[in-house]
Amino acid sequence: MATPVQHDSAVAPTQSAAYEPVVDEQPAGRSKRPIIFLVLALLLLVGGYFGWQRYQFGQAHEETDDAQVEGDVYPILPRVSGPVLEVKVEDNQPVKKGDVLVTVDPADYQQRVNAAEAALAAAQANVVAARAAVGTASANVSTAQTTIGVSEANRARLQKDLQRSEFLRKEDIIPQSEYDAVQANLKSTSAQRATAQQQVRVAQQQVTAARQQVAVAEAVVKQRQADLDNAKLQLSYTTITAPGNGIVSKKSVQPGQVVSPNQQLMGLVASGNTWIIANFKETQLENMKVGQPVQVEVDAYPNEEFAGHIESLSAATGARFALLPPDNASGNFVKVTQRVPVKIVLDKIDSEHPLRAGMSVVATVKTK
Repeated sequence: MATPVQHDSAVAPTQSAAYEPVVDEQPAGRSKRPIIFLVLALLLLVGGYFGWQRYQFGQAHEETDDAQVEGDVYPILPRVSGPVLEVKVEDNQPVKKGDVLVTVDPADYQQRVNAAEAALAAAQANVVAARAAVGTASANVSTAQTTIGVSEANRARLQKDLQRSEFLRKEDIIPQSEYDAVQANLKSTSAQRATAQQQVRVAQQQVTAARQQVAVAEAVVKQRQADLDNAKLQLSYTTITAPGNGIVSKKSVQPGQVVSPNQQLMGLVASGNTWIIANFKETQLENMKVGQPVQVEVDAYPNEEFAGHIESLSAATGARFALLPPDNASGNFVKVTQRVPVKIVLDKIDSEHPLRAGMSVVATVKTK
């Protein structure tokens, strides 16, 4: 009877030990499920909150990353041809308006100025000579008119002498020869008077012609003065100056190089005058107006934000200004959402973070 008792006592602890882990695992599994549900619910709430905020933001804002900084770029072009004597600037050098950039050899143009000055002096001398001719012709008119006056006086005197001679000849007081002499003198004086009148007309025509010569000479003077001014203008073009304040870029000219008109020598990027062109989709323009505030993020300054406003909206889409604008009236039509350029200017200039033409930006417009 002792052996069965010992066997039972040995089995009992083993069975109790096998059931103990099952009792311990069940409470641990039930305690993790509420935590997981709580975390998921919290994530849903946070995601829903941020999604709602993003939705609300999207309803009141329009955003595009198809935007870049624009600025005035002045092409530096020579207006005359010739060898370059000196280049006084380097790439990325700041310059001010009026600073000399390039000097072209002025020798040929100085010779043209000298020739134009000589031609002007000759034309001015011709004017003086033409005016003197007018004075001479006017004097001839006066002389001819004086001759007419003398002839008129002689003719009046001879007519009276002829009347007396006729009376005396009838009375046979004077001989026929004396009467004939008085009559001949009267005819001669009348002829002289006619000649003097003709001389007056000729002299007056000479005065008119001389005055016309003066007008022609004065016109030649104006032409020579214009030639001189043009020669001086061409001479001034040999010194190429900066059209405004800016920074030299893409310099492609060296001393000794022969340049021709309209050949680009360098570019001058205007400093302190930049703006932003943002190409918004046409579906984003419904509530967009001039003056609305804009938040600008520049890729070059990821930790900085710039405030600006809309200055203007383009009157046409960007495709209208392409070299070959699309023509939807021909071929197969595929509707493509167009983009409209919007000009944005900054409210203030940040000198520590300058904007350079061509930089990529992200523009966000507050439309409501």
